[in-house]
Amino acid sequence: MDRVSSVVRIVAGTLAMTIYVVIWFAICIPLLPSRTLRIKACNYFGKVAGSSMMMLSGCHLTFAGMEHLNPSRPALYISNHTSIFDLFLGMWLAPIGTVGIAKKQVVWYPLLGQLYLLSGHLLIDRGNTSRAVKSLIRLGNLVYKNRLSIWMWPEGTRSRTGRLLPFKKGIVHLALQTKLPIVPVIVSGAHRAWEKNTLLVRAVPIQVHALPAVETTHWTLAGVEEHLAELHRIFQEALPGEQKSATV
Repeated sequence: MDRVSSVVRIVAGTLAMTIYVVIWFAICIPLLPSRTLRIKACNYFGKVAGSSMMMLSGCHLTFAGMEHLNPSRPALYISNHTSIFDLFLGMWLAPIGTVGIAKKQVVWYPLLGQLYLLSGHLLIDRGNTSRAVKSLIRLGNLVYKNRLSIWMWPEGTRSRTGRLLPFKKGIVHLALQTKLPIVPVIVSGAHRAWEKNTLLVRAVPIQVHALPAVETTHWTLAGVEEHLAELHRIFQEALPGEQKSATV
């Protein structure tokens, strides 16, 4: 029965994403000259697409701390990454004026990748550190100039087990460049909803908890490792036992 319901959810989601991508192409073409407008338009569009995809998943969602996702104050939003559903949650919850950061391989995701490619969000090459750093620097300048926010998954890749992975240093360097506060967004239970490299979708409870912002105006380059450890510790303490990092 689980497999039948999984197939139904995947087919329904694929049809919905096909429709969304066609509509997004029509919206995006006139906005091609302005990356900022494409980003904001995609945020509005993402709230519709992301919320409907989560509804189709059948998962029971609970939210806490949503007041910390404040569109009136630019911020760096970071979340743990255990499932493809994290992308839909990010699309849904990101405040208007938020730039997403994803690995370049996202463009090969059917439909979702094409939507992302036209959106104006950032794709980075995690296999080329120098190129990735330059991309983040350019993004930091764009964010600072246009008072935008950023949503990213600092682990850099999806956890296969659901347990928290080490964080990449990019988030700290973005904070140093932009001086924006960092808002941790803790996602629990999503790793059981759609296991990596399978077609089995389960309607499980998923909890999303946004925590108060971590101020970064006092951060320094000399303290990169310390700041990174502070962020990782916040997630480690907030996640349930089965999702805590196996190594501390």
